[in-house]
Amino acid sequence: MKSLEKRRKDYYYRRAKSEGYRSRASFKLLEIQERYHVIRRGDVVVDLGAAPGGWLQVIRHLEASAIAVDRQRIAPLQGVTPIRGDLTSPEIVNKILGIVDAVDVVTSDAAPNLSGAWSLDHARSIDLAAYALEITKCVLKPGGNFVVKVFQGDLFETFTREVSAYFRFVKAFNPRASRKQSAETYIVAKRYTPLENHLTKLSR
Repeated sequence: MKSLEKRRKDYYYRRAKSEGYRSRASFKLLEIQERYHVIRRGDVVVDLGAAPGGWLQVIRHLEASAIAVDRQRIAPLQGVTPIRGDLTSPEIVNKILGIVDAVDVVTSDAAPNLSGAWSLDHARSIDLAAYALEITKCVLKPGGNFVVKVFQGDLFETFTREVSAYFRFVKAFNPRASRKQSAETYIVAKRYTPLENHLTKLSR
């Protein structure tokens, strides 16, 4: 009951309800978009961990189409193609590439089930983010963008360096819409450059 009361008092929760968004998380992507312009009109976006669909609504509002990946069923949205499955499954890449040859943006707001043990939750978050990065490397067009949620902790810098090996621009961003007590942050990466391109340049 107390949890419900807190949600009712939550500004972004109330705003999501009044504006028709499925999740308060919609405002996190809106802030990221306002600051970094990661999604353009006409883009094809893969959204990992997409349920309940708050980020998908923002993507469609930006006049982009989406492929939504989640273990849960997502209520239909026009312009969204669902893939039912776990983002850690090796089948996901083939399913995405069965729909499109490549995409313009990959987003992931996925989070692990929380155990209450912070070091474990942080490690699981980094693990999910690493799976998202591997999918991104397989499906993203050169020059494309990537946004992924991670929990802050001792593995954060190592993962950020890994992302930086593939993108020309990488920043950590904390949206105002994140809850004050949350340790989540978002890595915003732009202008994807496949590693083989880096190696080719180094060999010249």
